[in-house]
Amino acid sequence: MLTFTRLVDILAIVTAVNRRTLRSHAILPPNQIVGLAPTAPNDMTGTLYQAYQPYLDVINGCVPFPVVDINCNANAGLPLTGSQNSGCSSNLGQIYSRGAATNGRYAIIYAWYMPTNPPSAGLGHRHEWEGVIIWFASAISTSPANILAVCPSAHGKWKCSKTFRRTGSGVWISYSGFWPIDYSMWIGVKQGGQQPLIAWESLPALVRDVLQTTNFGSATVPFKDATFMRNIAAATS
Repeated sequence: MLTFTRLVDILAIVTAVNRRTLRSHAILPPNQIVGLAPTAPNDMTGTLYQAYQPYLDVINGCVPFPVVDINCNANAGLPLTGSQNSGCSSNLGQIYSRGAATNGRYAIIYAWYMPTNPPSAGLGHRHEWEGVIIWFASAISTSPANILAVCPSAHGKWKCSKTFRRTGSGVWISYSGFWPIDYSMWIGVKQGGQQPLIAWESLPALVRDVLQTTNFGSATVPFKDATFMRNIAAATS
């Protein structure tokens, strides 16, 4: 018969093994990280994530890359050498989403990872996280009229606008940098592309742990537990 004490011992062993497994995974060059298959919850939350996925137009700099793979390997980023998009000009990419209801409205953060963000050689930093927070009147509508405000990220802040362009329910977002200031998101002026979407709720637990605990230097994962609601609160519409 399995006693309570024995069960606790077994759970402790499993937890320790999982932690060792997580720590054993590698930091790999950007072109070796294979993105996760697009996945979202099979409910209204997932429907919202997919319906309102933005279009990203990369004007200059790196295109989005996946930051973690299914084996929990994390993206090493790129050093501040070469041109604005040296080693990061082409990739299928990944877009990450997480939503929450607050103060009678609903917000979704969509985030992209880029391996570096130098406006020119030697400036900027390894690793780049940028995104957009979109506010909605309702958490059960996918209509474009449901969008209240669009808040692109820029240098750690979220600047909201009620004026934006869109295709269907997907708003247009631009990404660019202008010397000597590094990169940020903007309200888009033309339709860009979309990347495979992975929802926070659909991430395997160990993959989610990588995002929670990996040190990305000057860049911070904007939708992890420690930053998510703080960013939502900062995006005032």
